[in-house]
Amino acid sequence: MATIREVVEALSRRSGVDAVVVVGRDGLPIDSRTADGVDAENVAALLPSVINGVTQLGQAGGRGEFGTGVLEFGSGLAVVSVLNAEALLVVLVRPSTNVGALLYDLRRHRSAIAGLL
Repeated sequence: MATIREVVEALSRRSGVDAVVVVGRDGLPIDSRTADGVDAENVAALLPSVINGVTQLGQAGGRGEFGTGVLEFGSGLAVVSVLNAEALLVVLVRPSTNVGALLYDLRRHRSAIAGLL
């Protein structure tokens, strides 16, 4: 059986990925793999409030619970996902990266990844 560290490493080896951070709801990193220039601890600290905000947006808009989303920035994308009630995931990718396969894999394997925590 794979470990969470092996999953993080595998995700980080995907083309265009700059960082993978698994975060507790308390904002502390559980595991991470980042390229130069990415501050995993700061990303981890900020992620819970981002997830809380989009969760509230989904509830206000009648969309239900938040699962996964893609945030676009000037220098790339952030794919954010709720793994379970205790853990979150963020994958930072470069702007030209096709995230379709990543989104599919996260949706398909979310419960298996969460089970590793």
